[in-house]
Amino acid sequence: MNYLIGDLQGCCDALERLLQRIAFSPSRDHLWLLGDLVNRGPASLATLRRLAGLESAATCLLGNHDLHLLAAHHDVRRPHRGDTLDDILAAPDRAALMDWLRRQRMAVLDAGWLMVHAGVPPQWSRDDTLALAAEVEAVLRGPDLPDFLQAMYGNEPARWSPGLAGTARLRFTVNALTRLRFCSADGELDFKTKDGAGAAPAGFMPWFEVPGRRSADTRIAFGHWSTLGLLDRPDLLGLDTGCVWGGRLTAARVDGGRREIIQVDCEQAQRPGG
Repeated sequence: MNYLIGDLQGCCDALERLLQRIAFSPSRDHLWLLGDLVNRGPASLATLRRLAGLESAATCLLGNHDLHLLAAHHDVRRPHRGDTLDDILAAPDRAALMDWLRRQRMAVLDAGWLMVHAGVPPQWSRDDTLALAAEVEAVLRGPDLPDFLQAMYGNEPARWSPGLAGTARLRFTVNALTRLRFCSADGELDFKTKDGAGAAPAGFMPWFEVPGRRSADTRIAFGHWSTLGLLDRPDLLGLDTGCVWGGRLTAARVDGGRREIIQVDCEQAQRPGG
């Protein structure tokens, strides 16, 4: 069985309840975690250890919080107020966990779905998304990771161009795959608005509503957008249902033409954020 799972953000107890609910078996089932594995929740260290211990039974995507952890590990960024990363940064197995984390995925096509943490710009096809994600993955796994993390932050360029190269190309790719919510019809990305779909700024719309987007023929699953809530359409699965904010942890069982939504409660009650 294939299970796609929304943002954990360090809610390891909720993950364990979900695995019990689905009677998870690593020899039979595969988990696809859609990013933001850590941060803001109470047990980021336990979450990383649990996921790493699943080995080939789980595939994890990297979200913005996971990249932020890598930046903190490499002393590129200090943890923010409200972060819950200290237990990882003080852990005796920190180096091994960070090596595992940097080898996770930015986008995956499997089980009939293209999976990303946040979104896909309208100019990208399915194949574009996978190819650009692979470029970032190569840097994350290579010797230039600290330099990349230093240059990763920023909102520019705001629009995709095939001519983008170097840092600008990588930064846009990271921003699209890990931060995107709203987008204009001509592909400009907005990173200011974090509310639900009805709060789109003038001239912007949810990325998946842009007319003529090139990935429209691909089924896409994503997380990241807790204020959107569960989105369950034939062509789209939005699975961040705000577990860390006192919502629920959501999984979608996807096998062939069958689909089932499974949810468990989470006790966290933090203020919603990115």
